[in-house]
Amino acid sequence: MKHLLLLLTAALMLCSCSGPDSDKEAVSLLDTPWPQIEAKAKDTTVRFYMYGGQANTNKWVDTYVAKEVKRLYGITLERVPMDASVFVNKLITEKQAGKTTGTIDLLWINGENFKATKEAGALFGPYADKCPNYVAHVDKELAAYDFGYPVEGYETPYGKAQFVFEYDSAKVDAPPHTFAELLKWVKAHPGQFTYPQPPDFTGSAFIRQALYAVTGGHGQYMSGWDADLFTSAAPKLWDYLNALEPHLWQGGSTYPKSAAELDTLFARGEVSMNMSYNPSHAQSKILDSSYPDTVRTFAMQDGSIFNLHFTAIPANAPNKTGAMVVANFLMSPEAQLSKFRPENWGDYPAIDLSTLTDAQREAFAAVDLGEPTLSSEELSAVAVPEIPAAYLEALEKGWEDNVLR
Repeated sequence: MKHLLLLLTAALMLCSCSGPDSDKEAVSLLDTPWPQIEAKAKDTTVRFYMYGGQANTNKWVDTYVAKEVKRLYGITLERVPMDASVFVNKLITEKQAGKTTGTIDLLWINGENFKATKEAGALFGPYADKCPNYVAHVDKELAAYDFGYPVEGYETPYGKAQFVFEYDSAKVDAPPHTFAELLKWVKAHPGQFTYPQPPDFTGSAFIRQALYAVTGGHGQYMSGWDADLFTSAAPKLWDYLNALEPHLWQGGSTYPKSAAELDTLFARGEVSMNMSYNPSHAQSKILDSSYPDTVRTFAMQDGSIFNLHFTAIPANAPNKTGAMVVANFLMSPEAQLSKFRPENWGDYPAIDLSTLTDAQREAFAAVDLGEPTLSSEELSAVAVPEIPAAYLEALEKGWEDNVLR
């Protein structure tokens, strides 16, 4: 019996030391001073799971971010491309199975995926207030909600997006500026417009924005899920999208599976209009020679959805310390400036520029966003908030049932 107890004790000790962060260590991690967190993260590997469909984003993470976290903190960053729905299911399944050590250290996540994982208890936190750059540079009020769902420190912002449309000014004289005008334009130019198939993020954003436009605006949805409201409002959206469908690319018989596929159709001239959740997307595409320099952007006057995108850490992440350090770096003025440049990514800052030094603010102001990019004043004038996350699943399922089929 004594020998058996010794063996059991040894086994438990081995389990408690199975990775950079055991469960016991994770509990005390939030009480650990930041310099110690950085020291512990040195010479570790962080596996960053994220959507891999944007070539410029992938390149920025693989080169700039990986190089800098290695130089500054000794961290090896491994980007793992995976759709959010896949890693969300993975995390929830692991949580239900009691798997205390997984394979994901850091996630690019937001919206209904954040809501699902947080409600399942599959995320680590609240860690945001431990990150110095979050404390110093993030607008806490703006970052308090993700698609209307309270963040409560379980994720940290690293980019800002706003929905725009793109067109080639050499081919299109007068693009539409409302969803009512868009329907007329699409009917007058059959085959020249389409949108990605939800749940692709850009395609889903398009139908969310259309919902606002055809049902009287965003304000009615801001209080959270209302089944009666959705039941009465959604048919107006399905009617609008079904009115578009026969005039879409390929007669609406098929939809691009992703925003990247729609980018390709636009670049090849198969469609005359594109859309993006990145206001600088057109300029980035011009710089890499994918688009002609005559491409311009516009935003709908009846609303242009904006949001923050975030990173989060799984509850069973094997390297929570390293993940916190990388998440903190992504909020640094240096990383945000690099990301803002269209030649790198063109993703808008998630930090409050008023918190920066004069020199840092001047560096952001000096970034050439290019002629296609709308000014901050133009974008702010039409900006509307994201719909609460509870509506997303209903919209995406409803689109499949009432439009696709």
